Amino acid sequence: MLCLLSEALALAAALRRALRLSAKPAIAEDDMQPEYDFSNAIRGKYYARVKASSNVVVLDADVSEVFPNAAAVNQALRALASVVRARVPVAKRRSGKRAARPTSSRK
Repeated sequence: MLCLLSEALALAAALRRALRLSAKPAIAEDDMQPEYDFSNAIRGKYYARVKASSNVVVLDADVSEVFPNAAAVNQALRALASVVRARVPVAKRRSGKRAARPTSSRK
């Protein structure tokens, strides 16, 4: 009987140790330094400026294999943009007034 009790106590102690080791470390409730003063802070003060100035594009894996760095991506996009700009005058002419469609003689 004593052997069974000592095994149970050992098992309980091992379980407590395992739980203590696997638990996330406790985060201090107040880890802010006393010299930090946010009483006059404005939430989101620079949000629009940062959002407007950052332009992050995430490439798919197959695309990133073709382009080794940002300069290669920019060069390819500039080449594509020049092709698109060359086609814009054609698109503008088409977006003007439409020519009258011939009426069909079917009834």
